[in-house]
Amino acid sequence: MTDERMQLAELLEKAGAQNVLREMVEFVAQRLMELDVENRCGAAYGERSEARQNSRNGYRERTWETRAGSVALRIPKLREGSYFPPFLEPRRTAERALAAVVQEAYVQGISTRAVDDLVQAMGMSGISKSQVSRLCAEIDERVQTFLQRPIEGDWPYLWIDATYLKVRAGGRIVSVAAIIAIGANTEGRREVLGMQVGASEAEPFWTDFLRSLTRRGLRGVKLVISDAHEGLKAAVRKVISATWQRCRVHFMRNVLVHAPAGQRRMVSALIATIFAQETEAAARAQWASVTGQLRERIPKLAKLMDEACDDVLAHMSFPTAHRTKIHSTNPIERLNGEIKRRTSVVGIFPTEASIYRLVGALLLEQNDEWALQRRYMTLETLAEVGDTSKLSLSAVAD
Repeated sequence: MTDERMQLAELLEKAGAQNVLREMVEFVAQRLMELDVENRCGAAYGERSEARQNSRNGYRERTWETRAGSVALRIPKLREGSYFPPFLEPRRTAERALAAVVQEAYVQGISTRAVDDLVQAMGMSGISKSQVSRLCAEIDERVQTFLQRPIEGDWPYLWIDATYLKVRAGGRIVSVAAIIAIGANTEGRREVLGMQVGASEAEPFWTDFLRSLTRRGLRGVKLVISDAHEGLKAAVRKVISATWQRCRVHFMRNVLVHAPAGQRRMVSALIATIFAQETEAAARAQWASVTGQLRERIPKLAKLMDEACDDVLAHMSFPTAHRTKIHSTNPIERLNGEIKRRTSVVGIFPTEASIYRLVGALLLEQNDEWALQRRYMTLETLAEVGDTSKLSLSAVAD
């Protein structure tokens, strides 16, 4: 206890009057976390004890917004399970971002029933433009710091997808694509790697987005999973040179459109036998067999099967334990579903910047939640991905 008092005394001597409260909050919060983690582990840091139940595994940085100012915290990580300080409020950033977007729409005179109802319910009818600008600036700074942070390490798997939102631009309401990329690194952790908003999904847009990721440090990508965007496929080939996996779920939807209504159940069952195979060779052989059976009855569908084989089965050359996670965009589709749910209360965004503000805040908080969860993939199975000699690049080697 004497050591802590000495540290606090030194802090008070060094800090100016303006910063002393913020520095004290930071010191106390950090000490509370250390004591809490020490209690959960059953032993102090570095202490050998038979009573130890867990051990530390480094720290992760997080900014805590308080009335005393922004406080930089180093949250301890545990080797088993996760730790989140009880004094932090999960999802607070996204709630503030939503309030900021609603307020911005209100003060700009963009009145819809949904916005008006929210303004009244949140008691914001008296807010000024300067107050809204100040709140927006605070959130934008944090979101942009997150979205532009350096990307460190190798990322074998990259999921990319777009969700569509409405925004006011030039006096009109237009639909824009919000592209989101998430990745799994060699530590088995998932992270949101980037986001970009644009009016088109043409190749230049995808290329610019992927190059922005590589400039920030993205490397080691072995497989990119997405829907069948020709522009994205070309951009992957140009910027990353990785294998491309066509989302299996989207592929099935596309296939069944070409099947007569009365035969869709049969076609679905036939194609499912391909995905039930345990090896790449067996899956390719079954693909050829199913395509042959469909060729006479539904030639257009068989042609689609011929063209899609390499793209849809790309994941089969990767570790078996990973295949359920990498054969489709489901991991990012769930995230997009949450974004749709949380942004539905806005309806029409007042500006493009407001999309970055709210969606970026949601992505930041999802990233924090993933950091607290167990590894998405095990280190043992990820070691197999490092052997690039086993991987096929046929999906992008047109």
